[in-house]
Amino acid sequence: MIERTITVVPEAGLHARPASKFVETANEHDSEITIAPENGDSVNAASMLAVTGLGVKSGERVVVAADGPDEEAAVDALEAVLSTPEGDESEE
Repeated sequence: MIERTITVVPEAGLHARPASKFVETANEHDSEITIAPENGDSVNAASMLAVTGLGVKSGERVVVAADGPDEEAAVDALEAVLSTPEGDESEE
């Protein structure tokens, strides 16, 4: 299991489009993935309702944890989503 603390860059935080991209990316991996606000309770990263329910805003830090066969790739991909400003699709 690995976990990484990441600062959320998109201006909208983890709402709407950035949250959708985050959940879509989480669902592309086989590992069990969770996300939590720093010092908060974790939720399933593959659930749009759970992720948007965290109410994470831009500039806040979150802890992404993954456990499974592709855990490192999953955390790397999710960090890329959280570290990319909204509207910057150059990495796709």
